[in-house]
Amino acid sequence: MTLIEYVNRAGARLDEAGVSFGHGTTNAFDEAVWLVLWRLGLPLDDLDGVSGRVLGAAEIVALDALVARRIETRKPAAYLTGEAWLQGVPFTVDERVIVPRSLIAEVLADGLIDPWLPAATTRVLDLCTGNGSLAVLAAMAWAQVAVDAADLSADALAVARLNVERHGLGARIALHQGDGLAAVAGRAYDLILCNPPYVNAASMATLPPEFRAEPALALAGGADGMDFIRTLLARAPAHMTPAAVLVLEIGNERAHFEAAFPALEVAWLPTHATDDAVLLVTRAALVAPVAGGGVSGARADAPVPAGRKDRS
Repeated sequence: MTLIEYVNRAGARLDEAGVSFGHGTTNAFDEAVWLVLWRLGLPLDDLDGVSGRVLGAAEIVALDALVARRIETRKPAAYLTGEAWLQGVPFTVDERVIVPRSLIAEVLADGLIDPWLPAATTRVLDLCTGNGSLAVLAAMAWAQVAVDAADLSADALAVARLNVERHGLGARIALHQGDGLAAVAGRAYDLILCNPPYVNAASMATLPPEFRAEPALALAGGADGMDFIRTLLARAPAHMTPAAVLVLEIGNERAHFEAAFPALEVAWLPTHATDDAVLLVTRAALVAPVAGGGVSGARADAPVPAGRKDRS
């Protein structure tokens, strides 16, 4: 049996078993490719180069066992492989953290935040850092910045430390444990990134097993998903320099966000998946007097501010 024949067979098994995706892949074929190439120690981005390889009997046994484990445990593949990739960068993961998949990584890579940044940006906070992936990507994107990465979970920060060390960024990324912004008391930042727990209670109750395998602390956002975000937006200005911005991921919760903050001016940043999952808000907007009416937020194609920072 060739490798590609096995991939097709494994993909069919995953489909028949009704497993759920969304932790690095979106379909059974891609998940099968990931599992097969990882188990065989082959490059994850070179399926075409190895598709005709003939598998040995022992390799098929090992692959069958891995696919069976994925089906039987309903754990995300990343927990089985111990690794996930985000924007082409590998990260160590285990069940102490959610699998990294934040859409903020995409807007970082695409440079969508850069025009909004103060010209002298030097300090960045990754709040709710989890395994540290956004902190690492921010440090890679802006070579001149120092990054603080904060999380309530000491277990998550232990994984984040592995990734900071993995990418040789210990001199530029500092880890802080604590509840929300209390973890960085007395500090102010030019940019705050936050992928918080935002899943509303009704959605939490219907999550597939793969998502329930992740730490609920990192997912559940209360009745409307806005519990953490309410506190964050109230306290963020005290931790932002005058021209600072906050980039926030809210997933599928735009309706709840707009109901909770009807007058807050925000800019929605486009991603491959949707234009409604990641927003940017300035400190000025957060401290502006509250007015009546709905959200006056700028759309994703709104003009970016002039005189701001370019990526170097």
